[in-house]
Amino acid sequence: MKYEIENNLHYLQLLAKSFPNIAAASTEIINLSAIMNLPKGTEHFLADIHGEHEAFLHVLKNASGRISQKVDEIFGEYMPSKTKKDLCTLIYYPEQKLELVKSDFSALADYDERIAEWYRMTLYQLVKVFRVVSSKYTRSKVRKNLPQEYSYILEELLQERSEDDNKTAYVNVIIDTIISTDSADDFIIALANVIQRLAIDQLHLLGDIYDRGPGAHIIMDKLVNYHSWDIQWGNHDILWMGACAGNDACICNVIRLSLRYANLLTLEDGYGINLMPLATFAMETYGDDPCEAFMPILNSENRDRFDEKTIRLMAMMHKAVSVLQFKAEAQQIKRNPIWNMDDRCMLSRIDFNEGTCNVDGKCYKMLDMNFPTVDPANPNAFTSEEEQLMSKLHHSFRVSEKLQRHIRAILSHGCMYAVYNDNLLFHASVPINADGTLKEVEIMPGLKVKGKDMMHRIGMIIRSAFANDTPKEEKDLARDYFLYLWCGKDSCLFDKSKMATFERYFIAEKETHEEKKGYFFQLRGKEETAEKMAETILDAFGVEGENRHIINGHVPVHVKKGETPIKGNGKIMVIDGGFSEPYHKETGIAGYTLVYHSREFELVQHEPFTNIEDAVREGRDIKSTTQIVATTGHRILVADTDHGKELKKQVDDLRMLLYAYRHGIIKEVK
Repeated sequence: MKYEIENNLHYLQLLAKSFPNIAAASTEIINLSAIMNLPKGTEHFLADIHGEHEAFLHVLKNASGRISQKVDEIFGEYMPSKTKKDLCTLIYYPEQKLELVKSDFSALADYDERIAEWYRMTLYQLVKVFRVVSSKYTRSKVRKNLPQEYSYILEELLQERSEDDNKTAYVNVIIDTIISTDSADDFIIALANVIQRLAIDQLHLLGDIYDRGPGAHIIMDKLVNYHSWDIQWGNHDILWMGACAGNDACICNVIRLSLRYANLLTLEDGYGINLMPLATFAMETYGDDPCEAFMPILNSENRDRFDEKTIRLMAMMHKAVSVLQFKAEAQQIKRNPIWNMDDRCMLSRIDFNEGTCNVDGKCYKMLDMNFPTVDPANPNAFTSEEEQLMSKLHHSFRVSEKLQRHIRAILSHGCMYAVYNDNLLFHASVPINADGTLKEVEIMPGLKVKGKDMMHRIGMIIRSAFANDTPKEEKDLARDYFLYLWCGKDSCLFDKSKMATFERYFIAEKETHEEKKGYFFQLRGKEETAEKMAETILDAFGVEGENRHIINGHVPVHVKKGETPIKGNGKIMVIDGGFSEPYHKETGIAGYTLVYHSREFELVQHEPFTNIEDAVREGRDIKSTTQIVATTGHRILVADTDHGKELKKQVDDLRMLLYAYRHGIIKEVK
């Protein structure tokens, strides 16, 4: 011990500033040792939200059904199912439910007495739920999550026990005073929010917050202030990050996808992106073009919002920005020959005399040959008008303060992968060879990497695109690299033979639309190869433990076709079940979430969320089916987690400090 202390003396002297004597160090050892023997907190995994903010927020509020389970466990058969449903709704949407309750009581002659009794009963019920969801945390951690204005009262109620006669009158007076001072509404709202907060200890987002749905900015507003979350960047997140960093091809892709799904709310209302220059350019350039292939895809939410004139304008804008995109992509592909993507410079492959396009060595008839801004002699060059338009769009993305703030939050809370408690998290894939070994990829000129090193270095490249001290040449390469991550063959966020956007718009033959999946997805789809591949990847990332897993999303699980999200003998969990409405018919469900608490993994399969109004008025929750997918055989304690390992190291350091105090190596400060 003495030799170890001598080697760590400088560190121990710094530690002594926080724990200046034996009493302080001993108290902290006791505190940390006690924490390690608490049950681990609940981890909540979501993937591929795609802007579906109402469903996302509801899943956060109900903790994928965990709150409903707790209410059922607490009150069981003693409480009618409707009352339990109403209590859950109150926890999820306290403000709206309170208004509804008061409205229902308002016509009664004895309103004051009835509402006071309802408040009294409800407060007691909420306190019981509060006690249960807070039971696996230290008092200190619970206190940090309490609203300051009610922290003292909530701490007192937390200690309430119905069998303690000495406290009964005390607690009754607290409840009655809350009601008599007209504080019940505020108190219920505060208590409901605390229950929501404590039901989830750590939120893991496995990528793709953006695109398709209308409320990615609303999701980000929630996350910016959320208590504990991390994100593994998805391909759609990377696209928006690239747009934010000033990659023109990413900017065009973001706008194109928004127009394709008739979803301009995030762009215009959320981030203030000015699309008027694009609209003006589109009307002038494609006013006589039917733009049939570019008609927006309308869903149940926006089908009635647009008239024919607006839909027609979106189609023209859609074509205009698509052509702009093909040019911007080709320019970046030419600047980066290591990408080996010359075959994706599609405008260069058109025979303007024959009206055909060469795809993979075969010529196909084009459905549309109206390209007024394309010069056959130099097809990838912007016209002067397009240059001006691109400059305006670029400026609009770069000066959007809210977009910049949200992307900074994504940068600070995430990276390409993460390892939490023996689980490897990433969005899409790890590039793999046909034999299941890790594939080496050249991500920058002369830099060939694979596996964990590849993921780490890509994360650093992305960060360098936003760092002020990055040299210009390096920053330009990093900014371009967002496009490769979006659609490059060996990108760990794409991993397909090609992105056939051009072919889907302009060529009828379906064979040209095929995007062949990489070997990661091919091997994952077969039970005989999935487990071995998973073990190879987990070993490469240094993930240890008997119950280690890969958890990812990206490719929707087609439940209707008999697909299962659990692959490789339980080693791989794919939790993209299709949150986004366009996927619902395809997958047959409306998303998966994964819950990892102290006893087991629960995979929760969700049906579509209707709307908040139905949830409040009718108590309609998301219908979910829960499947136990992994058990540990014992209750997992904090000591068994990554955080527990850190706490154990702190305890060991504090024991060294105690030894140093007791043997006079470091002097105590009383």
